Amino acid sequence: MDEYAWPTSPDLPVADVVLQSWAATVAALPVGTHITGEVIGRQPFGVFIRMDGVPNVVALAEITAMPLGMELPALGASVEGEVFWHAHNHQVRVWLDEWRTSAE
Repeated sequence: MDEYAWPTSPDLPVADVVLQSWAATVAALPVGTHITGEVIGRQPFGVFIRMDGVPNVVALAEITAMPLGMELPALGASVEGEVFWHAHNHQVRVWLDEWRTSAE
């Protein structure tokens, strides 16, 4: 298997569902919200996370927030983090706790 993988799963939300539920997503996940979830995709620019309890969104943790010398979490890894942005393309952006702790 390739080191990188796009999120693939029959239970991932389709684009229409993400768009229709965006206002509810932003209301449920304001900036500063602590999240938990599972890494469901990896790319050179970051990891995609299926957040616990929020079925209609996939979060993105970008490497721009990752300290030097750290590695991306593996597929299937349990992660925790904090919402820091709601992107124009209907993505919830998060900082992973393990990255923030290492940067301090």
